[in-house]
Amino acid sequence: MTRQHFRWMLMLLILMTGSFAYGANCTIKATGVNFGNYSTTIRKVVGTVTVTCSKNVSYAIALNQGLGTGATVTNRSMKSGSNVLGYGLYTDAARTINWGDSTGTNWVTRTGTGSAQKINIYAEIPANEYSNVGTYSDTITASVEGAGFKTVNASFAVKASMLAHCILSASPLVFGSYTGVVNNATTSIDVTCTNQTSYTVGLNQGKSSGATVTKRAMTGPAGSLLKYGLYSDSGHTRNWGNTAATNWVSGAGAGSKQSLTVYGQIPAGQFPRPGSYSDTIIANITY
Repeated sequence: MTRQHFRWMLMLLILMTGSFAYGANCTIKATGVNFGNYSTTIRKVVGTVTVTCSKNVSYAIALNQGLGTGATVTNRSMKSGSNVLGYGLYTDAARTINWGDSTGTNWVTRTGTGSAQKINIYAEIPANEYSNVGTYSDTITASVEGAGFKTVNASFAVKASMLAHCILSASPLVFGSYTGVVNNATTSIDVTCTNQTSYTVGLNQGKSSGATVTKRAMTGPAGSLLKYGLYSDSGHTRNWGNTAATNWVSGAGAGSKQSLTVYGQIPAGQFPRPGSYSDTIIANITY
């Protein structure tokens, strides 16, 4: 073999060897996170990112903070106009490990297999958010980073629909001792509604025999009755009942607890059998 033939064979060998060499490569796809309807109780759903990396290539997946004003990876929020609805993205089904974009702390690491690898995104809206009714959204960017290849990104939407919701609670109305003179007492009904949600609160007639919302009575020993009234004003002139547009109390939600005062009064001049008297009133909220 001549020296020239040897050089050509060597060059061909080098070219053939080079044609099989390749660098690390990764791609990423993501599905949206759709919470659906949210009505102040905890809401959990799962999204996914799908990563395909060359075999044995180490990579990390980072999720950014999204587009919410002032958002961080530990304090994400969806928006509806100027209104916000908070949520979180996590790496574990228990929703305890936040998924962020910091190396070595809160991003997810894997090793490529040459095939698609699907990784779950565990999403959650916590309970007791009372923002305005509406459709909320955010956009998250997922990034795949690693040595030897260019960072690749994929964006996905996060969506939820906030439904109108209200809850209420009430405290006992305690008159104490009654001696035949006027006895006044107050209590409160606490209402929490989604922001700007209109509501009405009505009080029923109670449990005594023959009672109405304008003729309430507590029941005592041997069925004895002690008349009393419930009012929405401190002057005890506006009876609090459960009839639309006449004697119930209306308001608009503030996204936080609102206290409504119930003014109770036992009129003077009653002398029923001595003992303990009580009644049970049901408060209803309509929204």
